[in-house]
Amino acid sequence: MGNVVASAVVSLDGFVADTNDEVGPLFDWYGNGPVEVYGADPGRPFRVSQASADYLDATWPKVGVCVIGRRLFDITNGWNGVPAVGEHVVVVTHTPPTDWPFPDAPFTFVAGIEDAIAKARELAGDRDISVTGGNLTGQALAAGLVDEIAYSMVPVVFGTGVPFFGDYTGGQVLLEDPQVVQGDRVTHLHYRVRR
Repeated sequence: MGNVVASAVVSLDGFVADTNDEVGPLFDWYGNGPVEVYGADPGRPFRVSQASADYLDATWPKVGVCVIGRRLFDITNGWNGVPAVGEHVVVVTHTPPTDWPFPDAPFTFVAGIEDAIAKARELAGDRDISVTGGNLTGQALAAGLVDEIAYSMVPVVFGTGVPFFGDYTGGQVLLEDPQVVQGDRVTHLHYRVRR
């Protein structure tokens, strides 16, 4: 069985987007380097530094399923039916879309985080599950479902916005020392949750 990894690109002060759901400079590092890397979409290359490419090449292929919220699904239009990373996407929502133009895409809609992780485990087999930052991360962490945290920190302070852990109120969680990879305009911090 793979790990459940809470992951996102974040500002120094812990936001995954501003108050308008814009990422601003958070994703600039995806296009500032000489090395091409790909998630699940062969038509969507990223150009990053060698250090970031090595980190992404070591982590992205391990992901079988991404768990996202309805908000991210709506903002990205479900990446037009192609998962960003992995082979399948589980969307947490109480109102699945009825008119999405990609009905055959590998997307499953479920009502809660526990059901989403259970479905993702079924689909992922022995591969990892990526949970996107925001309220889902906080819910998964509070439920004790997160094994690792992948925090790609960009040197910018937002001041306000959408927090990586959403409205988390689950108490302290200790992490092991991070694996640290210094990219160009991003620092990848990868932690194991201490059990």
